[in-house]
Amino acid sequence: MNIDLVIIGSGTAAMVAAFRVRAARWTVAIVDEKPFGGTCALRGCDPKKMLIPGAEVIDGARRMQGHGVAGQASIDWRELIRFKRTFTDPVPEKHQQRYDDKGIVTFHGRACFTGPNSLLINGSEIQARHILIASGAEPVRLGIPGEEHLIDNEGFLAMERLPRRILLVGGGYIAAEFSHIAARAGAKVTILQRGPRLLAQFEPELVGWLMDAFEAIGVAVRTNTTVAAIERNGDAFTVHAEADGEEVRIEADLVMHAAGRSPALDRLHLAAANVEIERGRLRLNDYLQSVSNPAVYAAGDAAQMGPPLTPVSSHDAKAVAANLIDGNHRKPDYRGVPRVAFTLPPIAAFGMGEAEAARAGLHYRVKTARTSDWYTARRVAELVYGYKTLVEEGTGRILGAHLVGPHADEVINLFGLAIRHGLTANDLKSTMFAYPTGASDLGYML
Repeated sequence: MNIDLVIIGSGTAAMVAAFRVRAARWTVAIVDEKPFGGTCALRGCDPKKMLIPGAEVIDGARRMQGHGVAGQASIDWRELIRFKRTFTDPVPEKHQQRYDDKGIVTFHGRACFTGPNSLLINGSEIQARHILIASGAEPVRLGIPGEEHLIDNEGFLAMERLPRRILLVGGGYIAAEFSHIAARAGAKVTILQRGPRLLAQFEPELVGWLMDAFEAIGVAVRTNTTVAAIERNGDAFTVHAEADGEEVRIEADLVMHAAGRSPALDRLHLAAANVEIERGRLRLNDYLQSVSNPAVYAAGDAAQMGPPLTPVSSHDAKAVAANLIDGNHRKPDYRGVPRVAFTLPPIAAFGMGEAEAARAGLHYRVKTARTSDWYTARRVAELVYGYKTLVEEGTGRILGAHLVGPHADEVINLFGLAIRHGLTANDLKSTMFAYPTGASDLGYML
C-alpha cells in the first residue's frame, strides 16, 4: 500500500495535520496502538480537568466555612471517575468516525520503521512519501529499583478506588495538579521532589505563595529529596529516598510517576529509517523535519521543540501540514505560550520570567504583590492571590505576566493576547473590563 502521508499517533497534532493534508487531496493514514484520541483527550489534560470540578466544590466549601456555608461535602471517587468517562469513553469512536468521513485510512496497532519511507504495521509493510511522528510522550525512565511499581497519569485517571496514601515522585505539573485532586478527595498525599521547589516553570515568589494552598489541604511536600528505590510489601509500598544525606522511608498505598515525560520514540526503530536522535530527542530543522531523513517530520510532544502543551501540538501540526503541502516555508512560533498548572487556585504564566529578562539584557520594571486582600480573593475567602508583571522601560511592552489565584487560568490569556499582538501596558490599563471580574484586576497589576 502506498500512501502520501502516514501519521504515527492520534492525538491533537495527528488530527490537525491529517485533516489539513487530506484537504489538499493527499492520501493520509493514521496509526496508533492505543485508542484514538491521544493523551490530552483520553489520558491527560481533558479528563484531569473533568475531575477538578469535584475538587473545586470541596475547596470552596472549606474556604467558605464560617462565611455562610455549613455542612461537609465529600467526593465519591467512583462516581467522579464515572463522570470523567462520560467524556473520555466516546472519544475513540468519534475520532474514528471523523477519519472515516474524510477518507483517512486508519490502523489500530503498533508502527515501526523498516526503511526511510516504510513502516511495519500489524505485520504488513506500508510505503509512504512522508511520515509524521506524532507519537506523544511517555514517563521518563528513572533507573531505580522497583520502578515498575509506579503508575502514571493514565493509571491514576483509570482508578476505580482512591488509595488512602498516595506518594508522587517528582514536582512538576502532574505532581501539583493530581495532588490537589487526590487530597481533596480524601487521600493523604506526599510529594518527593529532587529539586529545591515545585513547579520550576513558574516564578519562585508565586510558587512560594501557592505552597500555602498545599499546606492547607495537608499535602506534604519534601524538596531536595531523591527517590532511590520502591519496594512492594503486599498491597503497600515502601519508598526509599535520600534527603540532606539522610535516608528517608515513606509508606504508601500508591506510588505515582510525576518526574517528567520524554518523547515516545523507543519503539519506532528510528535507526531503520536513518532518523537521528540526540539525548532522547529527534534532530529536527526549523521546519520540524528530520535533519537526516527529509521524508520524516515530527510534531507536538514527539518533536519537543516547544513547550509540551496541547496548543503547541496544534501549532506544530499546522506548520508541518503547510510545509508538506507547499514545501518548507513555515517555522513554528513559540513566543509567549501560556502555561497553567490547574492547582486550586491555579498558577499561570505568559512570556518572560524575571531571570530570563535579565539574561536578555532588557531594561524593565517589575511589579509584584501578594493581593489576598483584593476583592477577587476576599469574595471567595481565598488566601492565595498574587501577581508579577514585567514591562519594558520606554516602550511599555509587556514582557511577562505571572499570576496565582482565582481566575488566573483565564486572565492569563488577556496578557497573552497583549504580548503576542504588541499591546502595551497602557493599552490594557485603558481597557474597560466588566466589573467585578478577575479581568478587572488586570490594570492594577501593571
